[in-house]
Amino acid sequence: MEIEVQIDRTSPVPLYHQLAQQLAAAVTAGRLQPGDPFENEVALGERLGLSRPTVRRAFQELVGQGLLVRRRGLGTTVASRKVHRRAELTSLWDDLARSGGTPHTTVLSHELVRDEHAAAALDLPPDTELLHVVRLRTTDSTPLAVMRNWLPPALADVTRAQLEQEGLYAALRARGVRPVVAHQSIGARMPTAAERRHLQIRGSEPVLTMTRSAFDASGSAVEYGDHCYRASSYSIEVMVDER
Repeated sequence: MEIEVQIDRTSPVPLYHQLAQQLAAAVTAGRLQPGDPFENEVALGERLGLSRPTVRRAFQELVGQGLLVRRRGLGTTVASRKVHRRAELTSLWDDLARSGGTPHTTVLSHELVRDEHAAAALDLPPDTELLHVVRLRTTDSTPLAVMRNWLPPALADVTRAQLEQEGLYAALRARGVRPVVAHQSIGARMPTAAERRHLQIRGSEPVLTMTRSAFDASGSAVEYGDHCYRASSYSIEVMVDER
């Protein structure tokens, strides 16, 4: 299948990156399905008037993102579908819905607590009463993440029903709250027994982890999150710009 690509040679964006972005969009939008053969480097380069090294670098970027798979003798194909999430201030619910998935949330816990570690992450006094919610996020009936969040007192009215009907960030936006800056850490570890059960993990598969402290434009605390994801079904994409 030939994907329509528009290359702007007057743009400061490198040609390989323009190509990679548009091909990635075709994959994530579902125009190319897992297992579909990809147009080869030579044919694609000739069609777009791009050099083979430029096309190869774009393909390498997509392989690095987990969108393409290259196998000797079989060529380049679209990789099995994963959730590819950029490390930015978005919610998993929004990411899944945007990629065509069907997100579902089960609230496992919804209670007021005092937690010194979470309070410190939100720059609040250690005895501050926070709303602590634990959610199981699934997509198309597949368990994907166990999500723990702590919200400051001003946002403690977020209800269990709202969290099950929409994403946390949608509930925050409905209150006029928008996180604009965050400190985020990404890692990996072995799952707890409860996480293994909720995520239906067997064997020695680790979980990916992400913790985040988010604040609004005034510097007020919005949320502290500590999430873990099935490594076999999830990846986090980070774009690094040289300044």
